[in-house]
Amino acid sequence: MELPTAHPYKPTLAARVKPVYCKKSRRFIGCRVSRVATAQVRIVSEYLWQAMTKRTKQPLIACALREALADGYAKRDFVRDALSGLVVGIIAIPLSMALAIACGMPPETGLYTAMIAGFFSALVGGSRVQVSGPTAAFVVILAPIVSQHGPTGLLLASLLAGVFLLGMGCFRMGRLVEFIPYPVTAGFTLGIALTIALIQVKDFVGITFTHQPESNLDRAELLIAQWSTWHAGDAAIGVFTFVALLLWGRSALGKRVPGAIVVLPCSIMLAMALAPCGDSWQASTIDSRFGSVVDGIARGGIPTTLPRFALPWNEALASEHLGSIVKAAIAIALLGAIESLLSAVIADAKTNHRHHPDGELVGQGIGNIIAPFFGGFAATGALARTAANIRAGAISPVSSMVHAIFILCATLLLAPVLGWLPMASLAALLFIVAMNMADLRHCVFVVRNAPRGDALVLIVCFVLTVSMDMVIAVSVGVVLAALIFMRRMAELSGVDLGEADGATTVRVPHGVLYYRVRGPLFFGAAERAMQEVRTSGTARYAVIDLSGVPMIDATGIVNLESAVDRLWRAGIPVVLAAANPRVLAFVKAARFPWEAEGATFASSVDEAFRTPPRTAAGFSPQ
Repeated sequence: MELPTAHPYKPTLAARVKPVYCKKSRRFIGCRVSRVATAQVRIVSEYLWQAMTKRTKQPLIACALREALADGYAKRDFVRDALSGLVVGIIAIPLSMALAIACGMPPETGLYTAMIAGFFSALVGGSRVQVSGPTAAFVVILAPIVSQHGPTGLLLASLLAGVFLLGMGCFRMGRLVEFIPYPVTAGFTLGIALTIALIQVKDFVGITFTHQPESNLDRAELLIAQWSTWHAGDAAIGVFTFVALLLWGRSALGKRVPGAIVVLPCSIMLAMALAPCGDSWQASTIDSRFGSVVDGIARGGIPTTLPRFALPWNEALASEHLGSIVKAAIAIALLGAIESLLSAVIADAKTNHRHHPDGELVGQGIGNIIAPFFGGFAATGALARTAANIRAGAISPVSSMVHAIFILCATLLLAPVLGWLPMASLAALLFIVAMNMADLRHCVFVVRNAPRGDALVLIVCFVLTVSMDMVIAVSVGVVLAALIFMRRMAELSGVDLGEADGATTVRVPHGVLYYRVRGPLFFGAAERAMQEVRTSGTARYAVIDLSGVPMIDATGIVNLESAVDRLWRAGIPVVLAAANPRVLAFVKAARFPWEAEGATFASSVDEAFRTPPRTAAGFSPQ
């Protein structure tokens, strides 16, 4: 960062400040100043340090909020953020409850997650307009945790996931998510969408389960076996809500007003209208399904109290199931990092601002650490709510914090009304979420038009997510994509024998073997490429042109050494020419006696042709 030209200290300090270096390491350690005030010394020290290191180290805490305030935050900006926060809060309330129910948790825990994790993730995160809370992608991971370890197990797994996310941010691992290929994310997202839809069928038509299924296959079998228990009232409200949300989303008003604001109140009125028609038409609601005990009094629906502090673990759970909970926490942290950073990247494209990936991971980690102590569970960046936040005019993390405060106020004031929401309408809302997640049309387009390898990765990730586990799907997908990538890079690598072909201004001299290596020399391609280097009885020496090699690894160096040794034993010394500085440094750093094996180095192909190598002394080629 340069000082401004008009800075009053710059002309005087330029003559009075002298940088001081360590004699051993030659690193900048300070400056020597004569007759200059302390404030001036500090300014020039920062100027010299930043000018010499050419980078600014930014703290990871509250990156987005500090940047927004530094750009100038006026009263009108707060009004825009407040209004957008209210809009997103209205959208988040039914979604948070529906997602909590889908995970097997009480609906109020979804509200606690949205208000606590949403507030602190925005406060200390790295994206200006990111909205965090419970997301549909987590359902496939969190539901099995609740069925195996109960709500306390989910809270502990969420806490550990927050610790992992915080560590990923502190160790600057935010950029690693960029290396997950698109077919992998598209495949497991499609699998998650199908799983969510399968989970919601039960509440959508009011089917009664005899036990909780452990896998998608068990759930499908149980749905078929218990289909006769469907409920007419739930099915009617579910179909009405689904069709209404679908039509509203495709209308002109759907782009401005979220459908849940209009359709869900209508579903409440429909449930009230159907209730007098008989028991088969009485729809299941949050009040009839869930309840809570407050001050020793059992109440139905959502409690009208603030979330209470409690430790998210117990000794028996931590000692008996800690291993499986840690594995689940790793899965939560991995998916949370992917979802939040992908959402932040999409938000950047819509707002022309850049997020801080490591700061965003730190913010997500802190939010997930705090939320379980108040009854919340795992949260991450929610793409749909973030997009709504942008459309509503948000410009800073204040909007997400306002959204969390609004959910808190709504929980305290409107809890009885929220208890009237039919379970079928919440299931229909998640059906719409799953449809938007899947983006089936685009996935079909990728399978039909993308290279076969990418289509295979997408299909494999989808099948593994549905049949086994999301972590297994991502792991296998990344490995498979890496193998396909290495195969493609290996196809680009090779060695050409012949003319210089424009790489040099002179033609290849008589009696000189000229090999031009193209492509990276790594473990997937080096052996096949260097096998093309062959001996010739009439050659005086050989030139291996490395100008087309962008990188080389240990396997490439070993195979290059083998080619040099093979030529030298045939009586042909070698010149390694035109390597870029990075490749040259790796080659010279290898503990191989290049000079003793008749190999020399040249900065260009022209130099290699003009200065033939000398045969190494003390060695007679065989």
